Amino acid sequence: MKKDNSDEILNRNSVPILAWDFHYEYVNELKATFADLKKVSKISNQFNWNEKHLKIKERIKDEVIVVTDLDLKIVFASTGIKRMTGYTEDEILGKTPKMFQGPETCNVTLKEIREAIKLQVPFEKTIENYKKNGRTYKCKINGIPVFNLKGELSHFIAFETVDKSA
Repeated sequence: MKKDNSDEILNRNSVPILAWDFHYEYVNELKATFADLKKVSKISNQFNWNEKHLKIKERIKDEVIVVTDLDLKIVFASTGIKRMTGYTEDEILGKTPKMFQGPETCNVTLKEIREAIKLQVPFEKTIENYKKNGRTYKCKINGIPVFNLKGELSHFIAFETVDKSA
């Protein structure tokens, strides 16, 4: 008579399915980050950015990156924009960051941001923004003018996070 060793087989080399789910999510995040870096690098190379102080590679993991042209039209947004706002990159390309503003957005802060942009200086502000579903969130923005290697203004880049302390 053959011994039933099905319990032994079931207990051997079992990995919870949950672990595979986490691994799959992690791999997808890595792919998205790599794709984002590739897109930003393409823009940087095309416009000869002087990007030493931007630290994009270090920041892209933890922050949403939004790049605008000189007319403040969005030319790039990292994949984290979907988590933060509910919008995909395709939905916001060609639009201005004004699309995230609404009645609760502070006009004084907006004026300060516009002034920094006009003066071509970095700024750090927290602003009440709106998600695609209409809910508000506090968006901490570290905005930086981007210059090319000739010293000419090329783009603006914003490193953004949800400010949970505000």
